[in-house]
Formats: sequence, structure tokens, C-alpha cells
Amino acid sequence: MKILVTGAAGFIGFHLVKRLLDDGEQVVGTDNINEYYDPELKYSRLGVTGIERNRIKAGINIASEKYPGYSFYKFDLEDREGISQLFREEKPDLVCHLAAQAGVRYSLTHPYAYIDSNIVGFINILEACRSLPVKHLVFASSSSVYGLNSSMPFSVHDRVDHPISLYAATKKSNELMAHSYSYLYGLPVTGLRFFTVYGPYGRPDMALFKFTKAILEEEPIEVYNHGNMERDFTYIDDIIEGVSRVIFRIPDENKDWNGLHPDPSSSVAPYKLYNIGNNNPVKLLDFIDAIEKELGKKAIMNLLPIQPGDVPKTWSDTRDLVRDLNYQPSTDIRTGVKRFIQWFKDYDHHCP
Repeated sequence: MKILVTGAAGFIGFHLVKRLLDDGEQVVGTDNINEYYDPELKYSRLGVTGIERNRIKAGINIASEKYPGYSFYKFDLEDREGISQLFREEKPDLVCHLAAQAGVRYSLTHPYAYIDSNIVGFINILEACRSLPVKHLVFASSSSVYGLNSSMPFSVHDRVDHPISLYAATKKSNELMAHSYSYLYGLPVTGLRFFTVYGPYGRPDMALFKFTKAILEEEPIEVYNHGNMERDFTYIDDIIEGVSRVIFRIPDENKDWNGLHPDPSSSVAPYKLYNIGNNNPVKLLDFIDAIEKELGKKAIMNLLPIQPGDVPKTWSDTRDLVRDLNYQPSTDIRTGVKRFIQWFKDYDHHCP
């Protein structure tokens, strides 16, 4: 089957594309290669999969020079006709929609970027999936949707009605939009709530990249909530193993679903939500300690109050993922941090 991956130059998208190609799948990737963070990193990821930057032109099919089963298109999600034409030409069987405007703090200052990409872009994907139709749409949600929910660990069976950032609100909106299309049109849909993904080729705006760079350069790092934060850090290879299994597991209607006691994680429609995390929250100061030990250098910490939109703790309940896919992420934080820093030193040495 042909698999379309949006956000193919992004952190998770790149790793997923490479995994699928290494498994022998036929893949079509799309990305708009925007400047939310340094595009050089995005071009570097694309280069690993045989898509060279000097051949990329908007809307043009670029064949991989490394993988015969891979082609790439540069597209904006908001380009309704372009997305529609892409689906008509490529006719993907499965879609993994990872493209989005990411970041909680950026949403405080650039709200319209989230509406354009995460709302307008998502309806364009839904319409294209419905019109074809595709066999399964998997889309990226976020642990941010849990918002003010303080019941730990976070469960997909709990309501998530109180987001505390626009980013989180757009991801919650995506879940609702996807359910309506699943119900109305019988479109099989699975949403994945990702928990603090980290690893090689990670985003420069995320803690591990920023902390590593600053510590090496002997610059101070910003530590919010005075370090009293916990995150369910999940290594990228664990995430990709889970996503690659979910793609091929097309959800069914839940025959036991009860409207008197509605379960948010499933439906009478072919719709399913999963947490995909490590089920093991790590204290932020312990995370920094792991980085310091691997670098052999101490961090200069600038302790600050918690930022608007941030939650003090995330912790994923992954029992549904274990039950349905027989899979549980397992990479410990020291192993994951070590692998990232090995990559970072090589990348930082070679980058312009």
C-alpha cells in the first residue's frame, strides 16, 4: 500500500518516512519547509532520505535518489487545491498526518499560524481523505490537550475540555473534527497523543537541543517553574515503532460504546485515540543531570517561573497501546540522551 506522510521534513515525520522506507513500503512525503526553526535541519533530514534541496520546487514531485519507493512534494497544508490534486494523483491508501504548527510558547505570540496550519490545514486533509477515500488516517495530537486535567497518569478515557494554550486547543479541535468525519463518512481515523518526543534530528526549540547547545557553549539555560517540572520523555525510536504499528491497525467501531457514559477514546464510528509515551515521568532536573553527565559539563541554570500555557507534569497511561498493539516504549532517559548527544556533536560539527 502507498502511505502519505505529511510533515516529512519534520522531526517525527522524517524518522517515520525512513522507517517505512527501510521496511520496503512505498511512501509519498510532503512538507512546506517553513522557517519556524532553522530550515537547514529540515533539508538535512530530507537529504538522509535522498531528497536533495537543490531539486525541491513547490508542488513538483521529487523522486528520492536513495529510495526508489519514495517521492516528495513541497506543499502548504492551506493549499486546498494543491492537497486535493496531490491525493488525486498519488491515491494514497494510508495517510499519516504529522504536519502542524508546533510549540506551546510560540502560540502565545503567533496565534494565526496555528489556525492556518492546524485547523485550515487539517480540514483540507480530512476532505482529501474523505473524497478519495483512504483506508486509514492517522494524525498527530498532543499530550497538551490534557490541559488542566490533574488526574495522573493522563488517560485517553478522561475528558479533556480545558486546554491552556491555543496549540492545545487546535489539537483538541483536530480530534473533534476527525471524529465527525469518521462518524459521517465512515472514515477510519486514529489520533496519537504524543508525549515529549526527543532524540537525534530533534527540534531546536525543544529542551534537549537547547540545553545541550547552551551547556556546550557555557551559556545559561532557562529552567521554568524553578525546575519543578516533570515530563514523560519518549525516545524517537520508541515513538516510531508505535506509529508504524498503528498505521496498519485500522480501527473498528466500538460495539460496546455507550452514549450515556461516553468514552472519549473510541466511538460507534471507526475512531480511536492512543497516548504514545514512556509511561515514566522524569523530573526536569534529573533530565538536565543526564545531559550534564553525558557532556561532562555543568549547566548554568537560570531558574524562572512557569510559563503561560505550560503544565507542570505529564504522564501517559499507555495501557490501550499495550493491549491493542502489544507495544510499550522502553528506552531509558540516559540511553536516549546519550544517543542524541552523539548525533548533536556530529551535526553541530558539520552544520554551516
